[in-house]
Amino acid sequence: MHKLSMDQLNRVDVDTFKTQAKTPIVLVLDNVRSMHNVGSAFRTADAFSIEKIVLCGITGTPPHREIEKTALGATQSVQWEYQKSTLDAITSLKNEGFTILSIEQAKNSVSLECYQPKEDAKFALVFGNEVNGVEEEVIKASDHTLEIPQFGTKHSFNVSVTIGIVLWDFVNKIKFIKK
Repeated sequence: MHKLSMDQLNRVDVDTFKTQAKTPIVLVLDNVRSMHNVGSAFRTADAFSIEKIVLCGITGTPPHREIEKTALGATQSVQWEYQKSTLDAITSLKNEGFTILSIEQAKNSVSLECYQPKEDAKFALVFGNEVNGVEEEVIKASDHTLEIPQFGTKHSFNVSVTIGIVLWDFVNKIKFIKK
């Protein structure tokens, strides 16, 4: 066994990526303050070939060197837009047929492993601020709230880690697990 070279990975180029079929997921970043977390969201979105990222409120936007430090060019491949209001963003997505899922520790949340994405549905996954989480009004306007089970002493994951966990769970359930 050996590590694969870049050529052996057979990655597509940016132009091919932009035209290939996407996983029916939109990431919504609700006032994420760290540019590194934003960059990580772009890089993870590229890896799972999602539709786009919606950057809301105080969330930084490309081009920005701190975003690029972790995005490693994914801001060029992943479609994105900026919305001042997260609530307006999810209202628009809901009108486009997306199921809105806030990722937050909340009363009556559904544990991530128990949530089964409906076949042929489109999902908008809302991730919140590093300190305050997802805005309360956004949670109330969401179709469901999902929570990642945790067993340690800390009360939350870093938002970039949360994005990776949730996206992998959804991609696994959508693309790999037979229904």
